[in-house]
Amino acid sequence: MKKLLIIAMFILMSSITYGQGFKAGLSVGIPTGDVSDVYNFEFAADVAYMFGVADRFSVGPMLGYINFFPESQDGFDPDNGQFLPVAASGRFGLNDSFFLGADLGYGIGLTDGLDGGFYYRPQIGYDFGLIGLIASYSGIAVDGGSWSSVNLGVEFGL
Repeated sequence: MKKLLIIAMFILMSSITYGQGFKAGLSVGIPTGDVSDVYNFEFAADVAYMFGVADRFSVGPMLGYINFFPESQDGFDPDNGQFLPVAASGRFGLNDSFFLGADLGYGIGLTDGLDGGFYYRPQIGYDFGLIGLIASYSGIAVDGGSWSSVNLGVEFGL
């Protein structure tokens, strides 16, 4: 039993010191494609827990929230388009500051009548230390189209 406890503590301590940690981000975006006919602004928030798996490469789970805000149109006031993305996140550091990343998963539709679909988000960013700046394109492929946007955001290392 003591051996198992010592091995478990060693694994826990080595994983804590090897490039992992929480990331929390906020972004704003401009809807693109067909969804831009009805929606004119997008806000997103997400959290991720990244594990360092190699030099300059990390992966981890990500959970987010996306809200597309509608544009009022001649008495027609559509509901906000809301999604809950659940994804795997990956990052590759190009150098000490620039990185490429991607999130892949499923976006759960939160608005009544809104189906979910495949979620994807390629990104490029610059890490200032505890704060990073990220440019990305996000999309959720649903039956009959996609909910997509071009985004600019900030990320905090926790």
